Amino acid sequence: MIPSQLQVEIERHFAAGSAATADKSAMAAFLSLRAALEGGELRSASPDPTAPNGWRVNAWVKQGILLGFRVGVLEDMPSGGLSFVDKHTYPVRLFTASDGIRVVPGGSSIRAGAYVARSVVCMPPMYINAGAYVDEGTMIDSHALVGSCAQVGKRVHLSAAAQIGGVLEPINASPVVIEDDVLVGVNCGVYEGTIVRKGAVLAPGTILTRGTPVFDLVNGLVLRASAETPLIIPENAVVVPGSRAVSKGNGHELAQEWGLSLYAPVIVKYRDEKTDLSTALEDLLR
Repeated sequence: MIPSQLQVEIERHFAAGSAATADKSAMAAFLSLRAALEGGELRSASPDPTAPNGWRVNAWVKQGILLGFRVGVLEDMPSGGLSFVDKHTYPVRLFTASDGIRVVPGGSSIRAGAYVARSVVCMPPMYINAGAYVDEGTMIDSHALVGSCAQVGKRVHLSAAAQIGGVLEPINASPVVIEDDVLVGVNCGVYEGTIVRKGAVLAPGTILTRGTPVFDLVNGLVLRASAETPLIIPENAVVVPGSRAVSKGNGHELAQEWGLSLYAPVIVKYRDEKTDLSTALEDLLR
């Protein structure tokens, strides 16, 4: 089924609501969508130079992912002596050596409907949710999460305990996007549709959300999300956790008396040869 035909079917069954559960063609449409997602032929969000932020949300694909939960039924999924129960439409993906993906033993899980490219390395335990897209040469380290519909580019390193937030609803909401050659440090969190541009570095502990202003010391700018666009971290930016004094608003005088400050991510530089040398370990790890 070509994408345009599949889109019509997905939108029709999604609009049908609970009636889709009794329609065999709804299951067939979902299985076609799931296979296309796993093959990288469809994505919940796609690069689009004509879009204001460079990415286009494919809302109908997200509808199809939600349709899979609607038509699925709970099923026992025993594995290794452990008991698991989930919708039968979203089992754990299985791989072979011919797939060219390293899934190191030790408790990792990749859900059906996620795309994982050749040469991706998965260190245990880690998790990739349905609808996510993980491109070639990326390393997903221990305790890292790639949420539903998140888009992760080539040669990205998601360090230990990094959290890449997912989104299914609202349907037109942008997923988190991590573009090519980004280094996400340990214990980082990227949420609510934030876009991290190519080559950026997030220092350990950096948290980025839609409501988080980012202070660019290099260019003298404050980067924020707007009603139309998410928070966007510029290409090659090096972001570290920082803080700023509470100088206005309710309770600011008391905050000053107590010496309180607010979390504030800060762009301290843009990636250069020295930064690249400090991240050269990536190639060795792969």
